[in-house]
Amino acid sequence: MTRAQVGDWLTVRGPAVGGRVRHGQVIDVAHADGSPPWTVRWTDDDRTSVVVPGSDATIEHHPPSPEDRGGTRAAEP
Repeated sequence: MTRAQVGDWLTVRGPAVGGRVRHGQVIDVAHADGSPPWTVRWTDDDRTSVVVPGSDATIEHHPPSPEDRGGTRAAEP
């Protein structure tokens, strides 16, 4: 199972070659162990959504920033 933490980046590729690719940053994780669902802020439209990633998704791990270390939620801009 894929796990994430606040600050990680999620990439979701569409099923067709050359299809849509979305990138978003994980801004909240629902479970302390990092298992889905996650709240993601998408770079293409700045909207947020709750995501349970499928096989078309990859996660790029990033260490949390100092303001993110206080809990599971990211600091609001």
